[in-house]
Amino acid sequence: MSTITPFRVQIPQADLDDLQARLARTRFADEIPGAEQGVSVERVKRLVAHWRDGFDWRALEATLNAYPQFTTEIDGQNIHFLHVRSDNPDALPLILTHGWPGSIAEYLRAIEPLSRHFHLVIPSLPGYGFSGPTRELGWNNQRIARAWAELMSRLGYERYGAVGNDGGSMISPEIGRIAPEHVVGVHVTQIFSFPSGDPAEFAGLSEEEQAGLAVLDWFWKEKGAFNVLQSQQPQTLAHAITDSPAGLVGWLAQLFDEDLDDDFVIANAAIHWFTGTAGSALRLYWENARAEQPKEPTTVPIALAMGEGDFTSIRRFADRDHTNIVSWKTLPAPAHGHYTAHSATEALTSDVIAFFRSLG
Repeated sequence: MSTITPFRVQIPQADLDDLQARLARTRFADEIPGAEQGVSVERVKRLVAHWRDGFDWRALEATLNAYPQFTTEIDGQNIHFLHVRSDNPDALPLILTHGWPGSIAEYLRAIEPLSRHFHLVIPSLPGYGFSGPTRELGWNNQRIARAWAELMSRLGYERYGAVGNDGGSMISPEIGRIAPEHVVGVHVTQIFSFPSGDPAEFAGLSEEEQAGLAVLDWFWKEKGAFNVLQSQQPQTLAHAITDSPAGLVGWLAQLFDEDLDDDFVIANAAIHWFTGTAGSALRLYWENARAEQPKEPTTVPIALAMGEGDFTSIRRFADRDHTNIVSWKTLPAPAHGHYTAHSATEALTSDVIAFFRSLG
């Protein structure tokens, strides 16, 4: 089952017409003025209006179709990916992995600058977009990492790097763990290492580390509901966000930075919508909550390049989980937020290029 098949995005016009009708019939929620209880009605109304009257799906479709796309079956699952070769035949290949609520749209702005230096493989996660939906249980980070290693082998790449954001920042180090003889390095925008519960880990925390812990504590107390729900009952939520595009964009918007352009938010929502994967994308959280976690640290070189104001990674916990962190930085201003491949493309891609060059 190693066949690789060319692919093009071709959403039927009937699906676009159905979406327009659903958006036009949106019944918006009410809210208590001044109460901060989640994504505001004002923002959802703005996003719905943009989706109806300002967003051009056919333009996004054309952008995607400007790049070579393929599908292949790995471990029983359809996998969709972009494969953009550099003009330099000897360029190092990179596999770039997105997360939730994102999609391959996260990396569209990064393709041109990175492809000057690297061959690029950009897959849609199992259950997401044009790879989805998943058809069986078990697709957790480790299984995805094994599938990615198989994909790179299937493409003939014996030596490559891994790049990730969000869920991709969890999966990319796992590729290095699974295939250290092939992965030269890993570049991520977050390292999700948390306190283990050992009181000794908190001894001598610096002010910066204490501030980072405070941010994490705030995030999980005030914005962690998505993780709890999707880890426990993704199917319950799937009914709503699969049936209502306004409901979908309202749910996704909680983790799209307020200062992101509406076109980017809707591009990701539209990929979930038109592929019918809004529900199956949630399953990754359920799977990871039940997966056996690796007990040994990773050993391949890893670089962290955080966006200002994003999730705060804490070095002492990261060093416990990764023995070979060779670069640790916050990207320079104005690089900000969670989706720096889109919102701070030059800063992020420059760091990716510099890191892999440093590895020779």
